[in-house]
Amino acid sequence: MSTFPIAPYLSGYWQDAFNLKQHLQQFLEIEPDRLDLKFATAVEDLAELGRRDFNWEDASEFYRDRVGEAYLFELAAWHLSSTDYIGDTLKLIADRAQGRVLDFGGGIGTHAIALALCPAVTHVTYCDINPINYNFVRHRVRQLGLESKITCCMELTPTETFDTITCFDVMEHLPEPSQQLLHFHKMLNPQGKMIANWYFSKGANQEFPFHLDDSKIIDRFFRTLQANFIEIFHPYFITTRCYQAMTIERASVPV
Repeated sequence: MSTFPIAPYLSGYWQDAFNLKQHLQQFLEIEPDRLDLKFATAVEDLAELGRRDFNWEDASEFYRDRVGEAYLFELAAWHLSSTDYIGDTLKLIADRAQGRVLDFGGGIGTHAIALALCPAVTHVTYCDINPINYNFVRHRVRQLGLESKITCCMELTPTETFDTITCFDVMEHLPEPSQQLLHFHKMLNPQGKMIANWYFSKGANQEFPFHLDDSKIIDRFFRTLQANFIEIFHPYFITTRCYQAMTIERASVPV
């Protein structure tokens, strides 16, 4: 159990993950028992799909067109079973996020909803290329009455800038994540923050066959991170980190 206090406006996550199960039942028109069965097999179902259909040449197509509802179930099962861990990420968001926020690759919308509830955040842009995720989060936003605080999109305007960028469990799905870091660097306003994590591993039992684990690409990612961002300490025992962008003149991919 986390020892750090919970901001009252985030308490809904600890109660029911911002009403996640009910939102899924409504959106998918699925019975509760059937939904629980989907949760029980979600990780293996998605892994089997990845082993069968995933390749890096068509990675975007895989996440956009092939995963279907499988990702909803896998993400929802994780968010419902890891309350304290994800909850500490939400506490970090509450500590550091402000102004106009981009939630990149926002999945089932947990982080976008939490961001929208933070008093220091003025607006959230949720972005995800998966149309089912996108439509599900639009449904959640309507159910929670957050239409004025969250905008959903499947692609970004190249010149748009933000005060905070969040990106959770996305980098390992990209063929060249160092380039995404540079895109984030350009999109951040002066003194802007990036709050992000990653998992560059296929898992102990190959349960994540679609995760990047190429050592050269990962090395380039961390060199790019170190050359363009400064880490800001936080006290939570989670993989998520918070960074401030260095001046734009220094943005580069190290050789």
